[in-house]
Amino acid sequence: MLTRKQLELLMFIHERLKESGVPPSFDEMKDALDLKSKSGIHRLITALEERGFIRRLPNRARALEVIKLPETMQPGIGRGRKGFAPAVIEGDGGRKAPPANVSAPSLDSRDTVPVPVMGRIAAGVPIAAIQNQSHILHVPIDLVAGGEHYALEVRGDSMIEAGILDGDTVVIKKSDTADSGDIIVALVDDEEATLKRLRRKGASVALEAANPAYETRIFGPDRVRIQGRLVALMRRY
Repeated sequence: MLTRKQLELLMFIHERLKESGVPPSFDEMKDALDLKSKSGIHRLITALEERGFIRRLPNRARALEVIKLPETMQPGIGRGRKGFAPAVIEGDGGRKAPPANVSAPSLDSRDTVPVPVMGRIAAGVPIAAIQNQSHILHVPIDLVAGGEHYALEVRGDSMIEAGILDGDTVVIKKSDTADSGDIIVALVDDEEATLKRLRRKGASVALEAANPAYETRIFGPDRVRIQGRLVALMRRY
């Protein structure tokens, strides 16, 4: 799942590489997406890289490679800078995912609680991905005692050293507060939701990956809203 801006940038880079074999500059990307600063482009590229859509090539200036495109895209995605109108891929990627059979077969249904699976999260996704239910996961009741919960399917490897792997399902307790050190779903700039460890640095908020390949991202407190806190992890073998 990509936000509209993420998809616009991905397709702009893809089309430029097809046309000239050279990726666009940050200034060109900023103008194409009508952004005011290049910092927004940096955030979008980091999000696309975390999701596995692009790769930055080492030791080469402005070198980007498109690894894949979204599986579900509406016809008519255009080219060019202004008036660019790609399809926006929301919560379930346009298709219903089959229920994940992650509970132990012998577990009595009376010992479980139905938790809605609201989409996928790159371990970032549009906030729509935690607003559109795709299916139900039955979670042991002792894991979700008290409060409202939802689940997200993890895509990406930015939290592997916290034991969260690509393909896992995380169970999140809805909350707008968390302690430093908690793993949270954080909404950045009302656009990108991401699963990261929360660190507080004075008045700033740091979103820390659990993979040395990814940098810690630091934001002002008004740019990050907590959407929930990780309480359980479900894995299918």
